[in-house]
Amino acid sequence: MQLFAQQHAQSSGPGRFARLARTVARSAGAAAIGASMLVASQAFASGTEQLKTFVAQVHSARGTFVQQEVRAPGKAQAASGASGVLSTNGGGKNSTSSGTFTFARPGKFIWQYEKPYAQLLQADGDKLYVYDKDLNQVTVRSLGGALGASPAAILFGSNDLDKNFTLRDAGVKAGIDWLELTPKTKDTQFQRVGIGFKDGNLQAMELHDVFGNVTLLTFSNIQKNPPLPADAFKFTVPKGADVING
Repeated sequence: MQLFAQQHAQSSGPGRFARLARTVARSAGAAAIGASMLVASQAFASGTEQLKTFVAQVHSARGTFVQQEVRAPGKAQAASGASGVLSTNGGGKNSTSSGTFTFARPGKFIWQYEKPYAQLLQADGDKLYVYDKDLNQVTVRSLGGALGASPAAILFGSNDLDKNFTLRDAGVKAGIDWLELTPKTKDTQFQRVGIGFKDGNLQAMELHDVFGNVTLLTFSNIQKNPPLPADAFKFTVPKGADVING
């Protein structure tokens, strides 16, 4: 028993703990280096790479948004009206609106304006429904024609972004990695769209239209790939609402 006690004391004495500490320190150092390299590789991923990863991995999502028009609409736009999906809501210089969104690719989404007044854009994969609560009016049109090369196609459409847009990295601003998408078709009201990511998470979009207006969308509280019921995007026409086929 005494010999066992002595052997145990020798094997568990200060020298052993010192060796163990050095081993742990080396292992921790190696792990720290590996972790730092992983973080660095994520941190330095370009905006284009982060968008493609987001589109490939995030098949559905929900969250909140704030939409701000940072330039006043010109006469040409006022005369033509807003015809694009996720276009400016309201009008007027620096007008701000907010609401919630849910989407499931391809082509299913609910874009709900809550403030300063209610408006709903909803798509079931086939049709796009625009419901104006104040007018109690629903406009229905084909989703394919409505999305096209619009900003909505980036978030809610298929994964084939290169088919409709030319992508390029646009640098880092305020810690956000930006990229710029230019529609390949001329039959769109948007000249270019900027998208900002941080650590793989969607942060913002800048919509530049052909009239010189810029609309900024900022996103928050995003839940990636949440469980959604099968009928989540089924639209029901509100009672008494007028239905217009656009």
